[in-house]
Amino acid sequence: MSRTTTFTSTESDATTRFSDFWELTKPRLSLMNVVTAALGYFAAGPETNYLVFGSLLGGTTLAAFGAAALNMWWERHEDSLMERTASRPTVTGRVSMTQAWVVGIVLSLLGVLWLLFGVNWMASVLTAATVLLYVLAYTPLKKITPWATEIGAIPGALPPLIGWIAAGAGFSGLGWILFAFLFAWQIPHFMAICWNCRNDYEAAGFKTWAQEDPTGTNVAWRALLWTVAMVVISFLPWGTSGLGWLFLVSTSLLGLFILRPAIAFVQPSKRREAGRKLFLATIAYLPLYLMVLVVDRFIF
Repeated sequence: MSRTTTFTSTESDATTRFSDFWELTKPRLSLMNVVTAALGYFAAGPETNYLVFGSLLGGTTLAAFGAAALNMWWERHEDSLMERTASRPTVTGRVSMTQAWVVGIVLSLLGVLWLLFGVNWMASVLTAATVLLYVLAYTPLKKITPWATEIGAIPGALPPLIGWIAAGAGFSGLGWILFAFLFAWQIPHFMAICWNCRNDYEAAGFKTWAQEDPTGTNVAWRALLWTVAMVVISFLPWGTSGLGWLFLVSTSLLGLFILRPAIAFVQPSKRREAGRKLFLATIAYLPLYLMVLVVDRFIF
């Protein structure tokens, strides 16, 4: 074998290893938390301390990656039973259990410490709480009770509040409104997921509202009620933060956009198609709403 071939093979192996550990961190889900933290920071006002903002991004990224790795370490057996997760690196053995645990612990600790020294103690404590709730509460409770969805929505809703606090706004009104908004958003989002993936979740032994009611009626009504709650909450910043016409009009249009598939979801004849549409709608709705909030505060 030539030296060129050896080098190419080594480079390919390194790329594959990096890809395996990258997948361990659930980058799409983790980076969504980082984005909501960043938007929470910008929602506090147009003034930016770039060193603090950089520490917010770095710390929340590492902590989110660490929590995801620990979740994947914990759920290796369950992941092996579900079609959509059967190829994860912890299932196939591309990343060992020891490696996954060490990566998860180290990244989580580094993220919390970065926020402690680079942002403030409140952001650090909230980030630590996010990791602990996600790993030690939400993850094991998924096999015990369908209420794990609502419990898991708590750590999922903390990132924008962490960003708000990182900007120096403290535990004030809009920060908690953003927390409530993201909490409400997660319920219809996950109701759509648990309905569309109900067979996978059942095979893994996870308790979801779809398993409690195979007709989907319970899931659909929960999705609709929390969608209505989310839309109501979405208007609250308008009365408390000096937001203008752009926010009001855009929020109204987005509310109509998200309510349509949620209403269709409660109709048995449309449930299958509406479940997919609601999932996609929630993915589009969240960043659009947060961007409108930030743009209105920056420009108007």
